[in-house]
Amino acid sequence: MGRYSADGQFEHQHKEPIDLVSDDDATAHDARAAISQLISHVKADPGSFVWLGLVAPTQSELRLVTELFGLEPLDVEDAANVAQRAKFDLSEGEGFALFKTLSYDANSKEVTTGQTSVFVGEWFAITVRFGAAGDLTNVRERMSHSERLRTHGPLAVLYAVMDITVDSYLAVAEEVHEDMREIEQDVFSMKPTAQTTKNIYQLKRENIAVSQSVSPLVNAAQKFANETDESIPKQLEPFFADIGEHILRVDDIVESTDNALLTMLMASTALQDLNQNTDMRKISAWVAIAAVPTLTAGIFGMNFENMPELRSDFGYPIVLIFMAVTCGLLFRGFKKSGWL
Repeated sequence: MGRYSADGQFEHQHKEPIDLVSDDDATAHDARAAISQLISHVKADPGSFVWLGLVAPTQSELRLVTELFGLEPLDVEDAANVAQRAKFDLSEGEGFALFKTLSYDANSKEVTTGQTSVFVGEWFAITVRFGAAGDLTNVRERMSHSERLRTHGPLAVLYAVMDITVDSYLAVAEEVHEDMREIEQDVFSMKPTAQTTKNIYQLKRENIAVSQSVSPLVNAAQKFANETDESIPKQLEPFFADIGEHILRVDDIVESTDNALLTMLMASTALQDLNQNTDMRKISAWVAIAAVPTLTAGIFGMNFENMPELRSDFGYPIVLIFMAVTCGLLFRGFKKSGWL
């Protein structure tokens, strides 16, 4: 069941979480009445705003919020779709942004993804979150303790959510990059195994998850960094410029990691092929050496009457010496050529 918490601009105490919608009609009616009263209170207090936070809301909850806050249904549909691509659409201080949230498990070396959407209006900010990644507790604490942020209204919530989300991108990207360096040592130890190739592929897949979260925001980040996004108020441009620079930095890390992993994947495969070729050459060399006594013994084992040296007293040692010398010459030749 979804939950909400509210922060007023001047009266910034946290409300106790309540169920927005449940199977109990009375509870649903109470939730509607509580939110409606909160909206009336905010509208009656110029300069204040409400922040409504939803965690894994149901369709009924989303319909209630859409109705009470007048949200765009298509944006709400995107916010409810965990497979939706990240986006940033803001105009004149109002709009909708959707971010993929990331966390990294150092033990399993896996990236966990979630999703956080932010609706921004003149007097409200609404966040819709899915997944364990992207907890906003720290954001609420930051907002409640920073009067400077609250004076910027609902856009401050968008900035704070985006800031903590992008910080997590940076942390995850650096963790993946560090794991890439560890694999690099295994690859260029000149003895990569099939497990090494598997690790490269798995890490490349995790890096793709980071890329899919960051890439859709690069265009907006470039505008933030250059302070050319007209949808951002002048007083907030330095805040978003910092976010833009972080996004571009993460994008660079992701790209360099991906290129390095691709190079290592090719190198690992090539080194494994080289090791296999080396093994095959060694096997072929020993087979060639073993063929000499086998062939010689096979010929003299036919026991024909008129075979040379068959009745000679020195025939046996001569054949043995011939086999030993021939095998020795072959061994020396293969050793010199690097086959053994």
